Amino acid sequence: MSLVYKICPAPLWRAAEAAGRFEGSEVDRADGFIHFSTATQMRETAARHFAGQDGLLLVAVDGDALGNALRYEPSRGGDLFPHLYGPLPVAAVRSVRPLPLGPEGRHLFPDGDAP
Repeated sequence: MSLVYKICPAPLWRAAEAAGRFEGSEVDRADGFIHFSTATQMRETAARHFAGQDGLLLVAVDGDALGNALRYEPSRGGDLFPHLYGPLPVAAVRSVRPLPLGPEGRHLFPDGDAP
C-alpha cells in the first residue's frame, strides 16, 4: 500500500465523512483534481499552503485503492505530486489525525506519518 496525504480543514473533512466522499477543497475544485502529497512532500506543503492555519487534519489515503484516477504529475520544482481526478471515497482513508500548530507556528506531524 502506498500512502498519499491530504491536509484538510477539520470542518471540510467532517462533512466529507458524513457524505462518504470528499469532493475536494475550493482550490482542488478550481484546479480540476484533488491535491495530495507524498510523505516526503507533506511538510513543505503544510509550510507553503497552510502556514499558520490551525484546525487542520492530516488524512492518510491508500493510493493503490484509488486506481488510475490517481496520477503523479509534475508540480513544484518539477517534483511529481499525486493528483486525484475524481472524488475521494472515505473508504480509501487509512487514518485521520490532528495537525496542530507548534509553539513556533509550524505544524506538528504525528509520529509515523513522515520520514
